[in-house]
Amino acid sequence: MFASTVATLGCAFLLLMAAGAAVVVAITRESNRLEAQRQRERIEAAFNNQIRASELRLERLAITGDFQETLRGPAPRTALQAAITRLHGQLSDFDGAYIVTDTGTALAGVEANAPAGQTGYDGLRHFSDFIPGGDGRAGPISLVSERSATWSTIASNGSDTILLMVIDLSRLATPVFSSAIGPLSFVAYRRLSGGMLAELADGYRVAGMRLVDREPADPLSSLPIPAPDASVGTWLTWTPARPGDVMLERFLWALIAVGLLFSGIIVFAVQRLRAAAVQIVLREQEIHRLAGQDELSSLPNRRSFDLAFDQALATRDRSGGSLAVFLIDLDRFKAVNDTYGHNAGDDLIRQVASRLLGVVKAGDTVARLGGDEFGVIQAQATAADCAALGERILKHLTAPFPVVGVEVTIGCSVGIAMAPQDGTDRETLLRLADTALYEAKNSGRNRFSFFEQQMNRSLQVKRMVEDDLRNAIERDELTLHYQPQVSIDGATIVGVEALVRWPHPVHGMIPPSEFIQIAEERGLIVPLSEWVLRRACQEAKRWSGIRLAVNVSPIQFRHKDFVSNVIRIIEETDFDPAQLELELTEGVLIEDADAAETAMMDIRAHGVGLALDDFGTGYSSLIYLRRFAFDKIKIDRTFLEYMEEAGESAILVHSMAHLGRALGLRVCAEGVETPEQHRFLQAIGCHELQGFLFSKAVPAAEIDRLLAVKNPFAEALAA
Repeated sequence: MFASTVATLGCAFLLLMAAGAAVVVAITRESNRLEAQRQRERIEAAFNNQIRASELRLERLAITGDFQETLRGPAPRTALQAAITRLHGQLSDFDGAYIVTDTGTALAGVEANAPAGQTGYDGLRHFSDFIPGGDGRAGPISLVSERSATWSTIASNGSDTILLMVIDLSRLATPVFSSAIGPLSFVAYRRLSGGMLAELADGYRVAGMRLVDREPADPLSSLPIPAPDASVGTWLTWTPARPGDVMLERFLWALIAVGLLFSGIIVFAVQRLRAAAVQIVLREQEIHRLAGQDELSSLPNRRSFDLAFDQALATRDRSGGSLAVFLIDLDRFKAVNDTYGHNAGDDLIRQVASRLLGVVKAGDTVARLGGDEFGVIQAQATAADCAALGERILKHLTAPFPVVGVEVTIGCSVGIAMAPQDGTDRETLLRLADTALYEAKNSGRNRFSFFEQQMNRSLQVKRMVEDDLRNAIERDELTLHYQPQVSIDGATIVGVEALVRWPHPVHGMIPPSEFIQIAEERGLIVPLSEWVLRRACQEAKRWSGIRLAVNVSPIQFRHKDFVSNVIRIIEETDFDPAQLELELTEGVLIEDADAAETAMMDIRAHGVGLALDDFGTGYSSLIYLRRFAFDKIKIDRTFLEYMEEAGESAILVHSMAHLGRALGLRVCAEGVETPEQHRFLQAIGCHELQGFLFSKAVPAAEIDRLLAVKNPFAEALAA
């Protein structure tokens, strides 16, 4: 922009200067032309007047002389010589004069005050063919008037130049004529020397007056001298006066001063424009920097990340090799942000950015993609390089961060996709890395995961959930299965846990593990949970005396209308609230314990029971048992896996059962699969059992059948 502006100003200045110079030159040339034209007219008039004056003087000499009487005498030739000799004093302006016949015979003549004859006259024929006796046709042709008896010309023989005048004496007003000799002509000439031309120049006030035999280039500084036949072989030329040049010389310093003034103005304007252009460039650079940089972390933003990713892929296509893209999501950033404030969250983001820059190598790209999500592009990366970088990222981001005077630990999940193994374009690789990140979160967080082809099913399910689950809820296309909860002796069903299933028309039966979390992410968990509770209450009404256990999602529990929605569904289905038991996890209580306590008290006030699910897997289960009024705890199935009666897991299960009984809570053990586990749990005092030893989750009709059979699990327990 600056260059174009300067170029425009420069062009305008040059045009202005050129226009000014053109005007000055035009004025100068016009002044010179007008003066040359006036000078030429003046010289032409003076030259013609001088020649005409010479012609008139010569004519007067011919008329007033005694040529008439001489021609009538007995010896005209001798008398003519005497007469022209007497006139030599009056012919001082001429170098020679002759009286000749039409045939060129010289009757009398004088040169240099001495008599001259035919020989002298014959020398004049070298100058002009138009004198009497010459090869041309003489005639009364004059530079001034064709009607005159006199004609004049300037002629040259190559070495000398003369002013030649010829008077036809027979054509004068008073003719001079001899019947014996015939028509006579008076021929006079004058040599034109350099000194004489200089005198003429001084008289005409011009310089360099000279005679030339070639036509000058400037017609205004030359005067053609025509021959009697009107042809021109000689030109009188001079150096014309140039008043315009004189004027230009006098005002040259003024013009230079004006030019310098304008130049100074242009230089000043250019300097100001340069300064403005520098500021504009700096502002544009800052705008581009801000447009491509995250203001909080000073890392490239998503736009710059996408551009860098495209460039890295193009480089890889040309040079080969491989690269990897990492998507990093902070695991507990929201908790830090909510607990310590947004300033602490901003400080944490900056520290994470600094640590990420410290773990990558030169040539790699680190960017903040938004919120608590970061991206890394690793160039020339093998799977081992990616794993090593993933380990470094986990190590540095799981280390404590000093924030507002305290140390917080957050951790992260990392998804990795590689090119060209997984894909070759940016959109595909980012989508696959996001899938791997989703897998890392589902696998327990604080880990990294490479994209694998079997994750495509998860992608398909995710897209299917987004597109189909809402319609399935609205069209009542879901179904419920129920897993029995039996008494400690294994003989009686005391409750059932409702578990949702999705019989998809294309993909078949889809278990809840593949769509519940996606429903939570996509905002479908509330309508899904309400559908499950409503359908479970409708179907469990026919099982009198059997408790109905329904799982509650943390998102559903934190919804502001959770309690009112549960009560409304119970009332609409006419279900006994004392028969309903809601199963909560510690995740329900972590976010806002006070709000959770209020909601639980409200639920219990309506007669609904509460159970703490997955007991023993959290960090603060004892605190929750003391603060919150649960009716039952459910020992997580993980404690029963690989359990030995004298092993560590057995001791933990025994302690949890004893704790529950001491607090007056019912204790239910999940994941019971063997008779040995049943006997152990019976021995330590559990109240209820649930697991594949008794039954997997089955349709409501199968529960009807089991309830109709006395001691339905006797065979399984006896095995």
